[in-house]
Amino acid sequence: MTKFLLSLHVLAAIVAVGPVTVAASMFPPAARRAAPDGGAGASDAARATVTVLHRVCRVYARVGIAVPVLGLATALAMGVLGDGWLIASIALTAAAAGLLIAFVLPRQDELLEELGAHRPVDRAATVQLGMYTGLFNVLWATVTVLMIVRPGSTTGA
Repeated sequence: MTKFLLSLHVLAAIVAVGPVTVAASMFPPAARRAAPDGGAGASDAARATVTVLHRVCRVYARVGIAVPVLGLATALAMGVLGDGWLIASIALTAAAAGLLIAFVLPRQDELLEELGAHRPVDRAATVQLGMYTGLFNVLWATVTVLMIVRPGSTTGA
């Protein structure tokens, strides 16, 4: 059962978190290109791209709840709930989720509203969104490393 849960946990992480990290990273430059002052690339297609990237972030963020749920089930089955690396991973996962919910998605919403109203997009807002997105990605990368290295692991992997 543990291998099955671990497999589901890893698959959920790949399928849910991967698209969010990529789409969120692509969003700020796509928003700049889609802005009315975005130059030759500004078009309905460019705005549609930004809308799709935002939808990917929203949908896969919801699907992503499966990752910590399956992770906790796996940790329980493995008997590692009290291990430091797991506690650190849980804290970093919560921080990443909080960052996504409190900063990344709302700022994407704001930029979409500006684009929908055909207003120029503030470059500083897209740079700030890029910073939040980068921090979100670093948190997930750190969790991934912790999951692989598992300090104190006896598996030798």
